[in-house]
Amino acid sequence: MESNHTPVQIAKAYQSAVSKGLIREEDTAVIFYDLTYLENRVGDLKKLFPPATIHGIAMKANPLARILEFLKKLDTGVEVASLGELILARKAGYTREKIIYDSPVKTIPELEYALAEGVHINADSIAELSRIANLKVKLHSESTVGIRINPQVGLGKIVESSVAGEYSKFGVALKTGKNELVKAFRDYSWLTGVHLHVGSQGCPMEMLLNGIGVVYEFAEEVNEILGSRQINIFDLGGGFPVSYSGSEKPIAMEDYAQQISSRFPGLIGSDLKLQATGREPKARSPKPEVQSLQPATWRLITEFGRWVHVNSGWVASRIEYVKSDPGIKTAMIHVGADLFLRECLSPKDWQHEYSALDKTGTLKSGTDNMPYNLAGPLCFSGDILAKHIPLPVLEEGDTIIVHDTGVIHLVCGQGITVVKHQGSSGIIMMVKNLRS
Repeated sequence: MESNHTPVQIAKAYQSAVSKGLIREEDTAVIFYDLTYLENRVGDLKKLFPPATIHGIAMKANPLARILEFLKKLDTGVEVASLGELILARKAGYTREKIIYDSPVKTIPELEYALAEGVHINADSIAELSRIANLKVKLHSESTVGIRINPQVGLGKIVESSVAGEYSKFGVALKTGKNELVKAFRDYSWLTGVHLHVGSQGCPMEMLLNGIGVVYEFAEEVNEILGSRQINIFDLGGGFPVSYSGSEKPIAMEDYAQQISSRFPGLIGSDLKLQATGREPKARSPKPEVQSLQPATWRLITEFGRWVHVNSGWVASRIEYVKSDPGIKTAMIHVGADLFLRECLSPKDWQHEYSALDKTGTLKSGTDNMPYNLAGPLCFSGDILAKHIPLPVLEEGDTIIVHDTGVIHLVCGQGITVVKHQGSSGIIMMVKNLRS
């Protein structure tokens, strides 16, 4: 992977923030976001799909209000997976046409609220469709509705984040539920969409394409049975894999869009021509070119979150203590499972690259003769972000940089309390200095 932000670039940004007084002694950890990169990432995505596509950026990938507001200004949509996220999306200024509401456990009051708001709803089950039907009898709603389908195309290398196996807690399994699905489309003329999601990292591109193909063929078959194009909304989900390691070559979104266009021309258009690079676009690389894009016959929705966010940010945490034990040193830092839950609980599947800065913000070099554990601040033994990694000699007051952290998961009452803007550089900082 060609990292968007090199250790040298990160060190310079950190030094600049310190020199401008943006990082104080009590700011024990800071999350940096490169807004220029994030804007270009969204721009790249928009150029790869038809203009009418709703790009519902998954809120769970980054629920920070300022980031949501920034993305809203870029005219993105947002995918929400809970009532709380739906309310947050509305507070961030998203219009109902730009909100995609997914959840496998929507309550009746939550469905009533979503229908009243008029947002797009992806039902997760036949039973949920029945609830929506009952609510529609008494509510005038402009919501469009889709149904999530499990294409059953297999599992990726991370089982816990793969959701298209023979069994999944999500959606309606197509192999066993096809007749029920067809009946639902017959019974509910307002059911006009299909939705799928294969996995959230660790799924190869061919598996994602296979999932699209299975659901696409089913939707076309249903439309033929019904004698109309009742199904006109296709939500292809997200889960596009990204690379956290320099040894991994990332899949290019250009290639993915090209394959969708080639295999399923109705979704994107029949003449999508891209300058595919075979790698992730850099922040300031030339935009992919789209020429002679033919109109698609579907209203397309995407739900990319990790792909949009992950390489836009990095975390800097002060090293508070360094402990030495036989064969290992432990750097005690101020982020751990409160910010990186997956990394702490499943380190073999979720890994980052790390750099170290000294007390002046200068990049440290060399390698200590002992490996390090990076241990977080929470009171349980699993709060270790990384184990047995080679790092330069670390001292109290140094700073650990965790690369590619634009995707965050806030848990355990963590406080992100200050937002600061760093001039024209397009950098914003979320400063963590409270913990409950």
